Amino acid sequence: MKLKGLWNDSNFLKFWAGETLSLVGGQITIIALPLLAINILKASPGELGVLGAMQFAPYLFFGLFAGVMVDRLKRRPLMIIADICRALLLISIPAGVWFDFLSMEQLYLVGFFTGVFSLFFDIAYQSYLPTLVGKDKISEGNSKLQASGSISQVAGPSIGGLLVDFLTAPFAILFDALSFLVSAIFLKAIKIKEEKVVSTSEKKNIWNEIGEGLSFVFKSNFLRPIAMCTGISNFFGRILFTVFIIYLSVNLNFSATTIGLIFGIASVGAFVGALLANHIVKMLGLGKTITFSILFGNSSLLLIPLTDDNSILSILFLLASQFFWGMANPIYNISQVSFRQSYTPSHLLGRMNASMRTLVWGTVPLGYLAGGFLGETVGIKNAIIIGGFGGLLPFLFVLFSPVFKLNSIEDVLEKQKESIEGEKIVST
Repeated sequence: MKLKGLWNDSNFLKFWAGETLSLVGGQITIIALPLLAINILKASPGELGVLGAMQFAPYLFFGLFAGVMVDRLKRRPLMIIADICRALLLISIPAGVWFDFLSMEQLYLVGFFTGVFSLFFDIAYQSYLPTLVGKDKISEGNSKLQASGSISQVAGPSIGGLLVDFLTAPFAILFDALSFLVSAIFLKAIKIKEEKVVSTSEKKNIWNEIGEGLSFVFKSNFLRPIAMCTGISNFFGRILFTVFIIYLSVNLNFSATTIGLIFGIASVGAFVGALLANHIVKMLGLGKTITFSILFGNSSLLLIPLTDDNSILSILFLLASQFFWGMANPIYNISQVSFRQSYTPSHLLGRMNASMRTLVWGTVPLGYLAGGFLGETVGIKNAIIIGGFGGLLPFLFVLFSPVFKLNSIEDVLEKQKESIEGEKIVST
């Protein structure tokens, strides 16, 4: 049987294989790193909180600057450098264990700088995909990459737990380091010429370039509603999920095994959603898919407060909630990310992705803080209700915008021409 689409593209398959392996490795470290800190360094909850914050701080502090650098440099070499640096940083952790110099300060530094290189890699790979596959296959490429992410979320923590139990946490982290090295090898093997977008003589002041990226997002009648929709959805989602585990373990008295099953079913739903995304876009159209997927996914979270005990019915409600929420997420992400990549001129891709990521992820820590505050003041279940009903609001930003009327990628390319002419974006 003859393979179709990107299955015939050896360059994309190399990129996909390397990214999938590094994603699985990253999920392993999510389990192994805190276990290492607890078991070897006897880390306190406060120290673990600092460790988690250090890993995500670069996305807020350096996101906009990273977008400028991604637009100034060739993206594939940047990804290769990021992979190698992440591997070397992670290798320092098992080395610290084996040679007895590991400390929490070292983990903080490794977490922070790994976050820096992950930031550059994430923005570069989203900006590189249109060059790799062409704008007509962006949606298919994102769908396959999203499927890899879903698989990694199911397989990674399970593999990580086994590696920690049978080989210890340092070996598990070493596996992640090796996955980044293999990813770099796959990226190096890609045989496609990448043109440098901006020459050295054409570089502008970095603040002006950051301003161009933000301006492109805020002035666009398409990107601005998507940014607001995603950012507000993330805010209310974090309110809910901040207290969700407490609700399951304390209020409903579920065992750890049951809680793991409930979270795992979301990853299964995400895998199904990644497979269905392109078919749903063809059936409903691009704009309606973006709009209704965010509404459907967030609405499914309202099943959570309908549970009052640990009965079979409550478990079924929770499983259904997590499955449908997990399924809707990749459908929304594949659709809106594909739109953004097709709509944005190549010379602005890095800064657009950085601006969007900073805007939509900047609400996440605020949501965590709000969820903790509401959980303590109005109660766990009321906080979940507030997060759930708040999640019904974001879709309105795309429903009453030109995004809703988009039908296909061809529409997107036409809107790209209109944005360049109508908004008069100054080329770098």
